[in-house]
Amino acid sequence: MMTVLITGASSGIGAGLAQSFARDGHHVIACGRDPARLEALHEHSSNITVRLFDMTDRDACRQALTGCAADLTILCAGTCEYLEHGVVDAALVERVMTTNFQGPVNCLAALQPQLMAGNRVVLVSSMAHWLTFPRAEAYGASKAALTWFADSLRLDWEPKGVAVTVVSPGFVDTPLTRKNDFAMPGRVSVDEAVKAIRRGLEKGKNHIAFPAGFGLTLRLLSGMPAFLQRALLRRMVRS
Repeated sequence: MMTVLITGASSGIGAGLAQSFARDGHHVIACGRDPARLEALHEHSSNITVRLFDMTDRDACRQALTGCAADLTILCAGTCEYLEHGVVDAALVERVMTTNFQGPVNCLAALQPQLMAGNRVVLVSSMAHWLTFPRAEAYGASKAALTWFADSLRLDWEPKGVAVTVVSPGFVDTPLTRKNDFAMPGRVSVDEAVKAIRRGLEKGKNHIAFPAGFGLTLRLLSGMPAFLQRALLRRMVRS
């Protein structure tokens, strides 16, 4: 049995993964900021222990994760906010970048002394940065940065025997996406997301993207000439 550390375990994909691995008998270290939800997870299974901290706080990360050894680490916590009408809100961008990019980096910095050959680190990104969607300046940039960081880190950690996987979901039905005020094609349930991630991990994949149909569509669109992409994306701009 493995030890699996999961951030963002309070809700959504993180909570689903925590419950799934615990059901299979693995020891799960569920990390998050919501004490009530973490306690509910702990009550769900004796295989789940919890650690309460804010990953955007570097010192809190270090205190919570020092000496915390895990065979599989899944950095799943994230947030999403959109710019409106092209008005650059520096505080909003900072919040999104700090949570989606700097937070996982803080966790990795705290965890790296305990990582050993054979361990795997998973960073949950998004398909959102595959196209330059309007309003998604902050969110797309944060996920693009996370993916770039992970892909580079994979090369540097290969000699150490530590694997790095990037997960790129489309729309997943979580409390976060339910705040969206637009259509979400190809949306999948948390259970479907958990199954897709676990299947990919069992195969040792470096990149897990789902749902396949929506991902293929975005890949095809991203391969179009830039002027065609702009023409398509302009139609999504709100007046």
